[in-house]
Amino acid sequence: MISQLHGTLVEATMSSAVVDVSGVGFELGISGSTAATLPTPGGEVRLYTRMQVREDAMTLFGFASKDERTMFDRLVSVSGVGPRLALAVLSTYTVGQLYSLVMAEDDKGMAKVPGVGKKTAQRLILELKSTFAKDKGFVPVDAIPGQVAMPVPAAAPSAIDDARAALLSMGFSPQETDVALSGYDGQDMRVEDLLGAALKRLGMDA
Repeated sequence: MISQLHGTLVEATMSSAVVDVSGVGFELGISGSTAATLPTPGGEVRLYTRMQVREDAMTLFGFASKDERTMFDRLVSVSGVGPRLALAVLSTYTVGQLYSLVMAEDDKGMAKVPGVGKKTAQRLILELKSTFAKDKGFVPVDAIPGQVAMPVPAAAPSAIDDARAALLSMGFSPQETDVALSGYDGQDMRVEDLLGAALKRLGMDA
């Protein structure tokens, strides 16, 4: 079992990161909250991890803190909640906010998570509150009893993210898109300029 990775950040988006550990690149699914803590590519990073093994794939997930990893474990233990939905919850609320929201039984707040309806919100709160009651040792450091949880502001997409989305929507593969945009960081560049340069690399007119 891989419990953590310590290495160099190769690249990252709001939902994934690639970490080079002694020459081996590990791709991890991450939450928006963890993405916000990452250094720029080339920087040193440590992520706490969980691996999900299925018949057709092995997927690694990374977290900025042990508390976030523990909350991920609690979330995926809820019936009907998979890793993607768990990461969506952790992208909307910090661990402390989520803990406070559950203890306050705020199903309306839980329903603000993309992909979570009223019934799922109620089930999440019911099962998580029961889990927290059994595990009294787990109280996130930033949890404030009675506090109304506010969603974490979504990070504004960068020009490079917008250009990547545009290329994918045109039918280019993720591999072609990565090659076309390699070397660009999107800073001080318009989406139109990035897209034009990428299309030229792909042998198309801008």
